[in-house]
Amino acid sequence: MDGKLAIIGLGSIGSMALWQASHLTQDVVGFEAQAPAHARSAVGGDTRLFRMLYRGVPDFYPILERSRDLWAELEAETGQNILTRCGGLSIGSADGPYIPALLETTRINGADHEILSREQMAERYPQHNLHPDDIAVYDPHAGALRTDRAVTAAVAAAEANGATIHSNTPIDSITETSDGVLITSGDKSWTFETVIVASGGWSQRLMPDYLKAATEIQRCFLTWFVAKDAAEFSPENFPVFIRISGDRSMYGAPAVDGATVKATLDGRGAPTPKADSVPRDLTSAEISETMETVTEFFPGLFPNIVRSDAFPDLFTSDGKPLIGYVNEGSNIYFATGFSGQGFKIATGFGEIAAHEALGKRTFDGLDFARPRRFKSV
Repeated sequence: MDGKLAIIGLGSIGSMALWQASHLTQDVVGFEAQAPAHARSAVGGDTRLFRMLYRGVPDFYPILERSRDLWAELEAETGQNILTRCGGLSIGSADGPYIPALLETTRINGADHEILSREQMAERYPQHNLHPDDIAVYDPHAGALRTDRAVTAAVAAAEANGATIHSNTPIDSITETSDGVLITSGDKSWTFETVIVASGGWSQRLMPDYLKAATEIQRCFLTWFVAKDAAEFSPENFPVFIRISGDRSMYGAPAVDGATVKATLDGRGAPTPKADSVPRDLTSAEISETMETVTEFFPGLFPNIVRSDAFPDLFTSDGKPLIGYVNEGSNIYFATGFSGQGFKIATGFGEIAAHEALGKRTFDGLDFARPRRFKSV
């Protein structure tokens, strides 16, 4: 036996599971196909939105609350500034499909929020060019997560706590045996009591058929723009945002580098056959729609894309994650399939995965995320 727990993939979820597991045991090993926070993974792109307001599954809210606390704990443990707390805006038509649904979920959760009229938005956040029927919901706890800094900090903290890291070690196979779980990489092999698979778009090849059928690798792209006045789009003046307004939608983050503003079309993930070969260049249609949307939404940005990139992520057929053992009695645990929404709750789900895989604690209220929901499909 080479250890109690192996974690395959040290990206958004895997790095946080490794960090949490290192608080519970020194007998944990992390495997990463390249290097933690490498630029071709779903971690790429500098920032992700952290927000407490969302529409959809109310059961996410306690995990978001715990994630917020754990981001602060990771910052305290590592001395890194990971979450830029700048607030967040959700923008859309007052009677459209987005804002009423978001407010209904917010009502159920009791999350802190403030509704801003179009006139209040013009006074407080004039960077946004709103439609006559648009309003906004302000989230005081939202902010921008620094992705590469978060992952490298978590991995370094885990290593300082006694975890072992194998970088540049892609895993070829995982097999359950009478002794535990055998994992192989080239001509090397290891056996662990339990294995967590958290390798995002690369998780699918390690899945049983019933989960492969319920998942899809998608290409997600990001774009950045230069502000005419950088101070207007600084974190002090420009909260993270999601806007679904008419037939246009976009999300983004302030200029955390002091120069470029992230503003990206929302919900444009498209199927791609392999995580290793995601087309990085934008199509002419993607460029055109992005520039048109920025021109309409943000008069204060030059509407020329100054930077773009694309990354793979694993999406489930219902858009909810996979958290739990692959089968009853199995020692293979999946923490993947976050469908483009995982980074903000990576610390919370990392804690859940580490505790459950090490047999320290089980968590209720996660039926919506358990892999077994696809067993009868």
